[in-house]
Amino acid sequence: MVDVDPEQAPADDEKSSAKKKRKKGNFWKELPVLLVVAFGLAALIQVFLGRVYMIPSESMEQTLHGCYNCYGDRVLVDKVTYNFTDPSPGDVIVFRGPEAWQNDFVSDEPGNFVTKSLSWLGSLIGLPQANEEDFVKRVIAVPGQTVKCCDDQNKVTVDGKPLDEPYVYYAPGASSSQESFAELKVPDGFLFVMGDNRNDSCDSRCQGGGGQAGLVPIDNVIGKARVIVLPPTRWGGVTDHNPQAVSMGAPGWQESVPMGVGIVAAWPVLLLGRRVRRALQR
Repeated sequence: MVDVDPEQAPADDEKSSAKKKRKKGNFWKELPVLLVVAFGLAALIQVFLGRVYMIPSESMEQTLHGCYNCYGDRVLVDKVTYNFTDPSPGDVIVFRGPEAWQNDFVSDEPGNFVTKSLSWLGSLIGLPQANEEDFVKRVIAVPGQTVKCCDDQNKVTVDGKPLDEPYVYYAPGASSSQESFAELKVPDGFLFVMGDNRNDSCDSRCQGGGGQAGLVPIDNVIGKARVIVLPPTRWGGVTDHNPQAVSMGAPGWQESVPMGVGIVAAWPVLLLGRRVRRALQR
């Protein structure tokens, strides 16, 4: 049996308590630094690698869901791929609206300074907001190709060949007949884009009056929509089915981009969360 010095035990308890207080105190001193690092990394990631965008309109249903007064899809947009290659037929892209384009949705802007500040901070860590200047559509034709609608099967044609478009959606009660448009050759540096909700999308067919004014400059493209990240029930990849050639697909290195961007984008938040949990357990 070991005798315990009654004076030694309280001293040990006091040392242990003081050590725990120092650990907790160090964490709260480190927290501001962690927050700055997390926000900084998130901002850099969104500028150079990828960003989350909200889909507020119905023009890309049902590939992407967006509707008035509902919780629309949030998609991760890859900003890396188009640094090495141009958009291809079938890609779902986010782009800055050309001057001739009019907004096909309405979003409520924050009304006061506090709300605007919180909205701005949220955007840095990937909390998306509707942006009236950005659009999401699918690439139908690229430079040098001639696009027209429709053939005797009511299909869009590119260079005289009908497209295979399994993603096209017609809302219940709406016409399933596509509106025709005149033949148009896409010049260098531009794209012809359309919405998947074919009869509820104002795109290259009608924006700016259609024709050349409806085309999207490649320089306006922000990135490629890769993954639906919210809501959880909609998690999944965004189809980039090539309507011109089913056998053609994106190179393997491109397919790995979304996962890599997602891991990098999540790292600051995971790091901060881990430190918080450790501090609370002490």
